[in-house]
Amino acid sequence: MNPAPSSKRVLLAAPRGYCAGVDRAVIAVEKALEHYGAPVYVRKEIVHNKYVVETLSRRGAVFVDETDEVPEGARVVFSAHGVSPAVHAAAAARSLQTIDATCPLVTKVHKEAVRFARDDFDILLIGHDGHEEVEGTAGEAPDHIQVVNSPDEVDRVTVRDPGKVVWLSQTTLSVDETMETVRRLRERFPSLQDPPSDDICYATQNRQVAVKKLAPACDVVIVVGSANSSNSVRLVEVALDAGARSSYRVDRAEEIDAAWLEGATTIGVTSGASVPEILVRDVLDRLAEAGFGDVEEVRTATEDLMFSLPRELRADLKAAGEAVGRPQRGERRSLSVDPV
Repeated sequence: MNPAPSSKRVLLAAPRGYCAGVDRAVIAVEKALEHYGAPVYVRKEIVHNKYVVETLSRRGAVFVDETDEVPEGARVVFSAHGVSPAVHAAAAARSLQTIDATCPLVTKVHKEAVRFARDDFDILLIGHDGHEEVEGTAGEAPDHIQVVNSPDEVDRVTVRDPGKVVWLSQTTLSVDETMETVRRLRERFPSLQDPPSDDICYATQNRQVAVKKLAPACDVVIVVGSANSSNSVRLVEVALDAGARSSYRVDRAEEIDAAWLEGATTIGVTSGASVPEILVRDVLDRLAEAGFGDVEEVRTATEDLMFSLPRELRADLKAAGEAVGRPQRGERRSLSVDPV
């Protein structure tokens, strides 16, 4: 017998959705379009979310894979994931006007890589080969960095001097898997040094902690986020590891399969760090239509961190007498239009 509708509920994770770095990057593109006019070129996806990319494309942002696709002298925004020195050099060679929207927390990892390479350390970068953030960080010191994708790869790692090894990490990984990789690395290399501060992004950690809290009570956990969003994919894994009976990732509410909800009484909902809240609201509306109208927020932290806009954009806005204040979380109403 199916449970009565009144027994159905949604546990809504908090924090969820946009982090400060994503907010900053998306607003940077919006402000650039407003100030300079279209087109504004963006190397790679500004953040890993289909809806955001489609919406900004509709407004005049042109997304490209590499800088050689940008007309000489044009303006290009570098995504929140960061780029290597080679990309900066390629942009300069084409006289491109750059706006660097790299998340400051990713920039911190880049600076750590440069410093440890200068001191001739072997750097073990825990992350996923092919991810833009890993490519950007590894490009800072390619002769010193090797990528470790998972704990299973630890046995294949070789270093020049076991006494001069340090680990860094991609900011969007699973905290638990990263620390398991570090544990195994330290078994092989007891002198392994830690980074000066935690590399995994505060927002990634906070979203994982919130999911861990609600997952044991959930029949299903729905994660809103795109397939190429590392932190969104990790949330599905975290939910399952924490005790959810099942977990699914969706880009939009329309992707929810009614079969997932059959026999369920408690649905968990969260979203990755590059997901605007409107997509979560659409999911909640969809669940309400299926009888899950009782929503209870499960909060494990409150985030108030904000980053200033990229310095190149700030300088031009200031020169034009326009406001250059920090992006304010929640001011994403401009992304509420339906993309084409």
